[in-house]
Formats: sequence, C-alpha cells, structure tokens
Amino acid sequence: MKLPRRNFLHLAAGAAAVPAVSRFAWAQVYPSRPVRLIAPFAPAGSTDIIARLMGQWLSERLGQQFIIENRPGGGANIGTEAVVRAPADGYTLLLVAANNAINATLYDKLNFNFIRDIAPVAGIVVYSNVMVVNPSVPAKTVPEFIAYAKANPGKLTMASSAIGSPGHVAGELFKMMAEVNLVHVPYRGSGPALVDLLAGQVQVSFPSMTSSIGYIRAGTLRALAVTTAERSDALPDIPTVGEFVPGYEASAWYGIGAPRNTPVEVIDKLNKEINAGLADPKIKARLADLGNAPLALSPADFGKLIAEETKKWAKVVKFSGAKAD
Repeated sequence: MKLPRRNFLHLAAGAAAVPAVSRFAWAQVYPSRPVRLIAPFAPAGSTDIIARLMGQWLSERLGQQFIIENRPGGGANIGTEAVVRAPADGYTLLLVAANNAINATLYDKLNFNFIRDIAPVAGIVVYSNVMVVNPSVPAKTVPEFIAYAKANPGKLTMASSAIGSPGHVAGELFKMMAEVNLVHVPYRGSGPALVDLLAGQVQVSFPSMTSSIGYIRAGTLRALAVTTAERSDALPDIPTVGEFVPGYEASAWYGIGAPRNTPVEVIDKLNKEINAGLADPKIKARLADLGNAPLALSPADFGKLIAEETKKWAKVVKFSGAKAD
C-alpha cells in the first residue's frame, strides 16, 4: 500500500518523536523507587556528613528515599567502581570527592577511567584544608615556618590521613612551591594523625577544616594558614598560604556523579534539585558551620573542574613520587 507523501512524512515525524517523548515522560516520573548514593568512605567522616545532608534534601524534594551506602576502601576506588559498573538509570549515584581526581595518577592501574566512566551531575561543596602545627613549633606564621624548615631540612615531619589524601597532596604542593624538605608520615585516618600532632609526635599537617577547627579554636593546634585562594569565613583571621607562597591553592570538594550514559534528563533534574538545596538557608548555614562553601555548578562546569583538578594533582603526585599502598 502506498501512502501520500504528506501522510508518510507525518507518520515518520511522529515515529521519530516517540523516543524523545518517552525519555521526557520517564524523566518526569524519576525517581519512581529508592536511589542509592554511594559514599566511598567510612561512616561518620565529613564525606558521610555531606552525603546524608544532601540525601535527606533530595529525599524530601523528590519523594523517594536517597539511601546512603558507605563503600570504603582503596582510597575511594571500591565505591567508585561499584557506581561505574551500575546500570546507567539514575538509581545509583556516587558522592564524588577530590580523591577521585588524585587517584587517577596515584594508582598505576585502575579498572576504570574516572573522567570517561562517571558522568558529572553537580557540585556540592568546596572546602579548605588548614596548615596547622603543634604549639611547640617555634613558628607563628608561614614565612617563619618556611625559615624554620629550611634551617632543619629533613627533620620536620608532616602528618596526613593517608597517602594521596587531599591533605597529603596539599602538603606536597606546599613542599614543592615553598622548596622545603618535610618528611611525610601517612596515617590510617585523620583521627590518628591529629592525635600524634596534638602530642607533638609530628610537627605539621594539612587536615580538613571540619576535622581540625575545634582544636584550632581551643588553642591546642596553631593554624598558620588556610589552603584555599581566599580566607575562610569560619576562620577569618587566618591568612591563606597563597598570601606568602604566590600561586598556592589547594581546595578539596565534593559533588555527585552517575554512571556514564545516564539520561541527560535525569542528570539535569538532579542538578536542579541539588543546586536548589545549596541555595536553601538552612543547608547553607549547616555547610558553613562545617567550614564548607556551596559549589553550585552545571554538569558541564563540574566536569571541567574535575578535569582541571586531575591535571593539577597529577603534577604534584609525580613530583612527590607518591604511590598508593
């Protein structure tokens, strides 16, 4: 049977529109069941706190539970790979961290390519690490510390929560740019590292503000500088490292990612709701209390940040010679 040309074109156009309409309708009802948000670190840390704060917001906004699933191990690689292997349907998400950018170079071989295999969804927060010393160290400013370290090459120890952690690479960047020789001492977590710093077993560290701000305010640790480009509202009197070491900047951050090929309609919906949360006064206040600043970005801009950070930390990791355990 032959159809008139007009009828044929009308039917063809209608058929072509079906997938688009179906995708739109599917995105409109997403999520229709609970969503897993995998946090690739142990419970109770800053990663877990951020994941649960945003998970609760998304649950309330989208009418389905966003369940936080902790998958620690491998410096975030175990949890990341679980998301890489998950169906690209928006029901398995990853709490992305600065560790993912660092790990691309720190590990000789991974079972995935993070930039290729994880689709950026949204940023959540950016936060500063803090250069802190034990009060017994005779340096009250960054220039005084640099002079002290240069007068005692290889004699000062620098603690971190783990090889390749944001605090570790922030310290390595400082060593590289300030041209000082500090001996890196990795621990298994920020808690043990801070315990030894408080006891004077190590001299300096670059922990997250969340984990160290209580000790700074109590005077049991001395803050010399924050690692971000600008001063922190949480510690407004503490200068930045960059005020003394021009060009220095080391931010850590969290965001949300999904398996590659996740429908763009789902990514855009999640991005919109996450950014709405970051503008909510209660969430902003909670984040500020933890020393975090909102990181409201489009998926494309978050992807650009990840690529830039991966390139930046690759240089630092190679300079330091660090390798994962």
